[in-house]
Amino acid sequence: MTQPRRIRAAALAFSALAATATGSVPTVASAPGAPPAGCTGPASGTWLNIVADGVRNGNGVIAITLYADNPSKFLIKHGSLYVGRVDATAGTTRGCIFVPKPGVYAVALYHDENGDGRFDRTGLGLPAEGYGFSNNPATLAGLPQFRSVRLGVPKSGLTSRIQMKYP
Repeated sequence: MTQPRRIRAAALAFSALAATATGSVPTVASAPGAPPAGCTGPASGTWLNIVADGVRNGNGVIAITLYADNPSKFLIKHGSLYVGRVDATAGTTRGCIFVPKPGVYAVALYHDENGDGRFDRTGLGLPAEGYGFSNNPATLAGLPQFRSVRLGVPKSGLTSRIQMKYP
């Protein structure tokens, strides 16, 4: 029974060596049960995959902001657990963020197109950059209510698809 496992390991090692030599990225990003390569945040045994759909362009980064299950800290300065950043890709951008442990969290994204590290607003206080929230709540009348963005993360590897909205 160990023979097939050795063959798979050798094939993965060869694939990684070939990818390094050619400059391409291997198709296997991580071992089963391991977080994806590039997962951001303080390392833990639990992570959340984020897929941002409708990204307008590849300028700047997508900031992935993780909030604890506490409505009084949602969207306030220094209220988040962690902010991870991944390079933006037009159309769909994928990222991964570690969460402290299985539980309930909220995720907010913004497209920092100019790379200044801030969520830019207009003179009237309206968003000037793209944004999105876990569970894709309606935001026409303003910021979503915390209960509409709560996201249960029962185990590692959950994927949350978030539709980006632009002003």
